[in-house]
Amino acid sequence: PDYGSMTAQKTIGNSNYNALEANLRAAIGSRSTLLVGYTWSKSIDNGSNLGEETNPFDQRLTRAISSWNIPQNLVITYTYYLPFEHFFGRNRLTEDWSISGTSRFASGLPVTLVDDSDNSLLGTLGDGVNNSLLDTPEYVGGPLNLHENPRSGQPVFNPNAFEVEPQGTLGDASRRSFQGPGISNFDVQLSKTIRITESKTLDVRFEAFNIFNHAQFYGPQAVEGIDSDPDFGYVISAAAPRLMQAAVKLHF
Repeated sequence: PDYGSMTAQKTIGNSNYNALEANLRAAIGSRSTLLVGYTWSKSIDNGSNLGEETNPFDQRLTRAISSWNIPQNLVITYTYYLPFEHFFGRNRLTEDWSISGTSRFASGLPVTLVDDSDNSLLGTLGDGVNNSLLDTPEYVGGPLNLHENPRSGQPVFNPNAFEVEPQGTLGDASRRSFQGPGISNFDVQLSKTIRITESKTLDVRFEAFNIFNHAQFYGPQAVEGIDSDPDFGYVISAAAPRLMQAAVKLHF
């Protein structure tokens, strides 16, 4: 207890990113546009942010997939101009209606495993947004039993596959090696442009975010002491539910 501590900071972070990116842009007739973007990628680093500690003895032991790595990401945006004027005649009320939206299907963010026991006795303390110790738990073997639907109340991964590392050692579990629940989201907008004069128009919009109210789960709790956190392995939070709003904009 009479020993103090000394802090050493070095610019030793490094990363590697590889990706396949594909985009499709199409105009379907005179009323529809479509843009599809797909990314298949992988990012690896030995520290994803300022507060993430790197093994001071062998930096390669801390190397893992980045905390923001999303292996697959598909985004679809579209616009369709509704043909009300063909059915009800051309006038200010039937012209310039459109429906548009963005749909996204993506892998979940990686699950970060951190043990806050400091059983390694390294005393590493974060100095940024993460502020986590370097320690990782010990992998004791067995299947991880990964699944991406926490609605069942079951853990996203098998918490019994990990335990606190022996004192004086770093756990052998990788900091990040598997993904959490993915994303499946739909945003839709219905809009109408009203032409008042040659120089003035009025935009009326109704927007719905996460229109199907599909739960978008955040990653499971995995960054606390595994011997003291009853939520270890379980999802404990989610993104916002369906949000709707209306807006009016005057251009002049």
